[in-house]
Amino acid sequence: MKKNFKKVNAAIIVIGNEILSGRTQDLNVSFLSKWLNEKNGITVDEVRVIPDVEKTIIKTTNELRKKFNYIFTTGGIGPTHDDITAKSISKVFKVKYEYHPEAFKILKKYYGQNNFNDGRKKMSKMPKGSNLIYNPSSAAPGFKIKNVFCLPGVPLILKSMIHNCSKYLNKGSKVFSDSINLVTVESNISRELEKIQKKFKNDIDIGSYPFFRLGRVGVSIVLRSQNKHKINLCKKEILKNIVKKKKIKKV
Repeated sequence: MKKNFKKVNAAIIVIGNEILSGRTQDLNVSFLSKWLNEKNGITVDEVRVIPDVEKTIIKTTNELRKKFNYIFTTGGIGPTHDDITAKSISKVFKVKYEYHPEAFKILKKYYGQNNFNDGRKKMSKMPKGSNLIYNPSSAAPGFKIKNVFCLPGVPLILKSMIHNCSKYLNKGSKVFSDSINLVTVESNISRELEKIQKKFKNDIDIGSYPFFRLGRVGVSIVLRSQNKHKINLCKKEILKNIVKKKKIKKV
């Protein structure tokens, strides 16, 4: 009996002028994509990098939340004037932007009454009806509303709290991957690889990535699918019709 594979997808919105200016290097997309894929069977199908502009945040979130099962935003939930993600997401869902009682209590306890200033209080403001995403590193929680998850931009903090998103996710079928590393150049195998991709077009994503390693030029062929059996079949096809026929060395 043929197994039914469940496709669940997501998009990531990276919010921050510092990313667009090149001042800060984004490290969250690769981590989030890997975590969603490997731990939850959720494929990331689109990534947007946008500025700290309310209209842009609202427009982008509205567009993507209708196309994908889940949206993850990173950045813009801190204490300063340019941290406008939470307020913007409130407008996306047309709900009040207000202090979340539990978040307010968590931050007040963490900083203490005397050090709980307006900026720190601001980090407990979010769309009405939000669920908290707890933060074991620096206390300030992220939040989830409907299918939108809002996380901090600091990679170490995001990583520390990401497991708290798991309970809100419907998982998809696990995505498997395998790779073959060959001592060749892409142009030497492109025609044969295209034929194999067409043969497995409904089951396998085939990617080819050139590398230069220890003085050798090569190509890494990566196979990804929710069907492990199809990956094995595709790999045999590559070994037979590319590696063996063209007498290409594997590494």
